Amino acid sequence: MRIIYKSPDEIRVMRESGLIAAEILEELCQAAKPGVSTWDLDQIARRGIEKHKVKSAFLGYASPPYPAVLCTSINEVIVHGIPRKNEILKDGDIIGIDFGIFHKGYCADTARTVMIGQVSQEKMDLVTTARDALEKGIELCRVGNRLGDIGHAIQSYAESHGYSVVTQFVGHGTGRQMHEDPQVPNYGKPNDGKRIKSGLVIAVEPMVNAGAPEVEVLDDNWTAVTKDRSMSAHFEHTIAITDDGPWVLTRPSSTPGNVG
Repeated sequence: MRIIYKSPDEIRVMRESGLIAAEILEELCQAAKPGVSTWDLDQIARRGIEKHKVKSAFLGYASPPYPAVLCTSINEVIVHGIPRKNEILKDGDIIGIDFGIFHKGYCADTARTVMIGQVSQEKMDLVTTARDALEKGIELCRVGNRLGDIGHAIQSYAESHGYSVVTQFVGHGTGRQMHEDPQVPNYGKPNDGKRIKSGLVIAVEPMVNAGAPEVEVLDDNWTAVTKDRSMSAHFEHTIAITDDGPWVLTRPSSTPGNVG
């Protein structure tokens, strides 16, 4: 494992990237309403990318090449759902919108699960727990802690509310590449794993299932769904570790040591 620590100047550039990604994601979340297709959302994201003169982190990624600039994951889809013209949001759905860009050569990666119209209490509770689990993880993103502390905070919080965390997919370091070392699992033991140092930049992204944690990848080789077809929610922020505390680069209100 070779971790690439970022300088203060690099982190400032990554903050610029994070603010752009956050602005576009906010526009997408506002546009996600009944009757809107996931293809429509992808088109909005493409226009945002063009407006800000940034590069998609997702389009063409890996093999088979990812065909869109967004991942749109509805209900039982955990992550990596591909936007489609015939996939229309309905009242009561939940959708995970995952978005990443490169700005001045540095990546920002962020995701949010949005409730469409009037959702059931069960879905509302799941989304709220996944969002709060991310906050529990962010609180542990501090110099001297270990990666296992982050994962343990996320896992214990989700499981205390009766949910499971996905173990097949994890968070990651980020920088000049979208995925860098180290891996950042959403599970773990306290005081286990790599020690967290200043200059580390990571994407923390809990995926929380209403049922079991097992995953099935569909025939398109991208779309990952819960094996038991239970609902799933996903949140993600890009976070820089500073001597003053965590800086959530993809949250406009955040400052070093004050996550916002």
